[in-house]
Amino acid sequence: MERMSPLDAAFLQAEDEEPSTSMAIASIAVFDGTPPPQDELLRAFASRLPLIPRYRQRVAFPYWDLGPPVWVDDPGFDLAFHVRRTAVPAPGDDADLFRLMSRVMAQRLDRGRPLWECWVVEGLRDHRWALISKVHHCMVDGVSGTELYHLLLSASPDEGLPDEDPPLWQPNQPPSTLQVTADAAVQLLASPVRMARLVTGAVRAPKASVRRALVTARGLVALAGAAVPAHDSTLFGPIGRQRRYDATAVTLQDVRAICRAHDVTVNDVALAAATSAFRALLMARGEACTPNTVRTLVPVSVRAQGEEGVPENRVSCMLADLPVQLPDPVERLQAVHRHLVHLKAVHEADAGVAVTDLAAREPFPLVAPVIRAMFRLPQRNIVTVTTNVPGPRTPLYLLGRRLVRLLPYVPIASRLRFGIAILSYCDEIAFGVTGDYDAADVELIGREITRSVEELLSGLSPDKSRDRRRVHPPADRLQRVAVND
Repeated sequence: MERMSPLDAAFLQAEDEEPSTSMAIASIAVFDGTPPPQDELLRAFASRLPLIPRYRQRVAFPYWDLGPPVWVDDPGFDLAFHVRRTAVPAPGDDADLFRLMSRVMAQRLDRGRPLWECWVVEGLRDHRWALISKVHHCMVDGVSGTELYHLLLSASPDEGLPDEDPPLWQPNQPPSTLQVTADAAVQLLASPVRMARLVTGAVRAPKASVRRALVTARGLVALAGAAVPAHDSTLFGPIGRQRRYDATAVTLQDVRAICRAHDVTVNDVALAAATSAFRALLMARGEACTPNTVRTLVPVSVRAQGEEGVPENRVSCMLADLPVQLPDPVERLQAVHRHLVHLKAVHEADAGVAVTDLAAREPFPLVAPVIRAMFRLPQRNIVTVTTNVPGPRTPLYLLGRRLVRLLPYVPIASRLRFGIAILSYCDEIAFGVTGDYDAADVELIGREITRSVEELLSGLSPDKSRDRRRVHPPADRLQRVAVND
């Protein structure tokens, strides 16, 4: 029995408080060749499950929110329930795949089973198939979710099925709800002791404690400044249950050419492209583009060295105002860069870490109502979420089939009608756009992201853009270009 952190539990509570929300993250992995038979796929997954214990565990809850939810073995675990097959009408194109993704991600995962699914998608054109991987956010963040690909896939096209079946899994007997509640009560009684140890540690290292307190205070002041409501727009508001999804991709070589020319980072270019897309959408809708119209939540990984494989959320965040008011693309890029440098300097992400660390030490019955109240209160200070995760840099394979493209998905919640996930794989950077079905034009966002990168490239001098490949064209953006060998 392993207890969730307050941050992990918050993603479950978001679903409890918002009927229109499914807090699963996901990706689409597109493979060359024919899909493997179901029995071979199940054997391949079964051989990897010992490396991912969480995939055979479900959530158990104590009574009265006396403690956080816990992970327990699922004695009825059925791999065939989680690895499913479906198809789009052949020859399926991007639009068919994205519509299927929207329907899959609109449905919540079954709380009575391990919180993940994989969907094999057949019928794609160009002799391809896809694997939709869907995992609840309480299990993984973007970084650990991407790490799962290294566990499930292989670096060699020659690696096939294991010679032997894995040892028979023997689940531990799951505790009853009363036992889970009793354990929570014991932990609750021990919380003053943990707090006393924390205070004692601070007293023993006063300089380090004061330094951390000052950094945290500075970050909290910066976060408080971002609590000012964003300028009213149709980018945020009530959302329904259904979703829309679109994706586009650009080459990493092109993005790096922009980085070299303007002395910025890959993340700066990605956020500048998102800024340009939101500016185009606002202008198309005849709405104002002001400095605080689009404030985005930017997740920041706070994983320490060696924690890459830890299957839980290790994230903080920054709240960034995207400069949609600037008409010039280079000015937008430079403004994004300066703003992110400033947010790092004032330690916004460090303040978030301090808050989550403190929440983990507080009695859960005090923390849980605060988290629930946050989801009940209508918020107007965050308009969207943009998350950037570095993905695998070398080609991966599943039973000899090469992974040619990796497209990310980020959930939306509260009043956020748009979310953009950014994920690199080999020599591509993919942008996955999630939107509310009734209020989000995700196709426009996808087109404008691609156009924005082309616009920045077109301004480069010939010597700085020499031998670069073009980004994918806006029309039929994903099917025409494959990852290079």
